[in-house]
Amino acid sequence: MPEAPNNSTTDYSSLTEKNKKCLQFIEDVTSNPDEVQLRVLSDILTQNATVEYLHRHGLSGQTDRETFKKLVPVVTYDDLQPDITRIANGDRSPILSSHPISEFLTSSGTSGGERKLMPTIEAELGRRTLLYSLLMPVMTQFVPGLEKGKGMYFLFVKSESKTPGGLLARPVLTSYYKSNHFKERPYDPYTNYTSPNETILCQDSFQSMYSQMLCGLCLNQEVLRVGAVFASGFIRAIRFLEKHWSVLCNDIRTGTVNPVITDPVVKEAVLRVLKPDPALAEFIERECSKSSWQGIITRIWPNTKYVDVIVTGTMSQYIPTLDYYSNGLPLVCTMYASSECYFGVNLNPLCKPSEVAYTLIPTMAYFEFLQVGNNDQDQEPNPVDLSEVKLGQDYELVVTTYAGLYRYRVGDLLRVVGFKNKAPQFSFICRKNVALSIDADKTDEVELHQAIEKASGHLVPFDATLIEYTSFADTTTIPGHYVIFWELSVKGSSTHVPPSVLEDCCITIEESLNSVYRQGRASDKSIGPLEIRLVEPGTFDKLMDYAISLGASINQYKTPRCVKFAPIIELLNSLVVSNYFSPKCPKWVPGHKQWNNMN
Repeated sequence: MPEAPNNSTTDYSSLTEKNKKCLQFIEDVTSNPDEVQLRVLSDILTQNATVEYLHRHGLSGQTDRETFKKLVPVVTYDDLQPDITRIANGDRSPILSSHPISEFLTSSGTSGGERKLMPTIEAELGRRTLLYSLLMPVMTQFVPGLEKGKGMYFLFVKSESKTPGGLLARPVLTSYYKSNHFKERPYDPYTNYTSPNETILCQDSFQSMYSQMLCGLCLNQEVLRVGAVFASGFIRAIRFLEKHWSVLCNDIRTGTVNPVITDPVVKEAVLRVLKPDPALAEFIERECSKSSWQGIITRIWPNTKYVDVIVTGTMSQYIPTLDYYSNGLPLVCTMYASSECYFGVNLNPLCKPSEVAYTLIPTMAYFEFLQVGNNDQDQEPNPVDLSEVKLGQDYELVVTTYAGLYRYRVGDLLRVVGFKNKAPQFSFICRKNVALSIDADKTDEVELHQAIEKASGHLVPFDATLIEYTSFADTTTIPGHYVIFWELSVKGSSTHVPPSVLEDCCITIEESLNSVYRQGRASDKSIGPLEIRLVEPGTFDKLMDYAISLGASINQYKTPRCVKFAPIIELLNSLVVSNYFSPKCPKWVPGHKQWNNMN
């Protein structure tokens, strides 16, 4: 198997050699991907030959692909949940992995309203670090000179909890940022960020954002690239600047840190960067006080070459806003990863967002693909291997990882759009069954329907009935928020539903949604209050008429529970008679409900 490149570098002279090794590594593993995949599968099964899960399915030390595929079933999270619960409760026997489970990575996907728990092992940190080490060598082929400046990236840690058995449960990026792989990384000009580690690791999201923005402003001439993980997160950072530029400029003018920064470690880290600079403060004030914020990124950080954020899948809804703030800078998606596994890289990073394609790195895990049929995404029962996928076909990704997932359905739908040598390149289509998403949240139609059914119970005392509804993710506000269009039938012309009751409906919907949504509202502040817009009687008849005018069959028409097509949203908005917002944040605490009930 090709050897992964060493990702440390201490001087500029070794940088070119390091980049060459990384690019050669990509060439090697994509030239014979099936051979690499066979060795990866053999390694995984050899390392985990003694685990209970594989023995349960009849595998007793065999490492060949044919036996593995014959005996081990393709599974979902619900199939694994009993085993994961045993591990979470403290069972240390080799259930899924022969290596100790070091922690659980909490997925943005949910099961039963709670975050999914993905087991991981210490060695996975090395694999993630490897994938990160490939990104900048690829990027420098298209944008040279990035080693001469800094990256202004808004990176954050999120809440973590402990399972009843004492294992940490936290998001994959929080795990990575808190690891020594990140905190004690050797000097590398490509991981030279404007944000000191202490500001990234600050648990208080306001202090973290404030201190990272302040450092980014102080170093504005050195910034060559900007970004965050998701497009939504970067836009929130710009919105933060819109709200707080005046006090930030005062800090820069005086060389002192605003009292809102109460964390002494963060304050000390910022003061290493911050120096009195009245001229810079005046320049930022002048730009921020202008009536238009178009191109604010290139105005304040004039040497910026690109914006590094995820804009595929549901994040594509933020592209127009990013274009506005960045004056049309390239929007770069560098990698494809999840809590289950880090998958691949974008080898053409300056492509249009609609043309982003990821090359899966065959050493990361063993990959299989369930073909998606043309008929309502029906799937063939047997997944194919990485070397067997066909150009133009859609597939659901299935992974077998070193950490103890075997033939696990990730839930991502991918399309084969090309090849790098013999390795396929995939565009990300969507996450299965996701109806609404603003940030890391993923709400499906069933969950939304159950929440709305529960909320509509508030209407009963007023002789009102919910006739129809649909929804959309409104990203014109920052942060974005869920909008639900309701058409009501009210008995008697003198009866009306009080505004406070409709606000109660809003918060009931929010309280009924999954923990990722509620965390985004209550803790991360990445999602705004849910809004119900009441529409006039007959609105959904007009919606049906419009769909039929576009060619829909009247016999097969069903009201869409989520809409994205701009003319339909415009039609619905033109028929709104009143609107109501959730009056407070929904309840949320770290960890799973059942863990909290045990405490």
